[in-house]
Amino acid sequence: MTVNLNHTVVAAHDRHASARFLADILGLEVSPEHGPFVPVALPNGVTLDYLDSPGDIPPQHYAFLVSEDDFDAIFARVREAGIGYWADPHHSRPGEINHNDGGRGAYFDDPDGHRLEILTRPYGSGG
Repeated sequence: MTVNLNHTVVAAHDRHASARFLADILGLEVSPEHGPFVPVALPNGVTLDYLDSPGDIPPQHYAFLVSEDDFDAIFARVREAGIGYWADPHHSRPGEINHNDGGRGAYFDDPDGHRLEILTRPYGSGG
């Protein structure tokens, strides 16, 4: 059996602004609207479909496995934008990155409080 994640819906107060934030930070493009969604397609074929949601939005976690070079570029954009970042998901190590499994990782929040993570090695891969 083959099972692949195709898309997921991301709640946002402003779907356009949130999709643009992710696309700009990751160096991607915002796709044309599809119904009520503003999609951001990832290179592996998965789409994050931003949807306007009124009221409180419970924060979710989205982790992006990237190459070392992409990490450098994304992390530079995070720092240039003045976005706070942490080495851990609990925000207890501000201004640091981690070196889990012999790679690098960092966490930062999007405009709706979703916890975004970039990492260069999958968890449990050793190193």
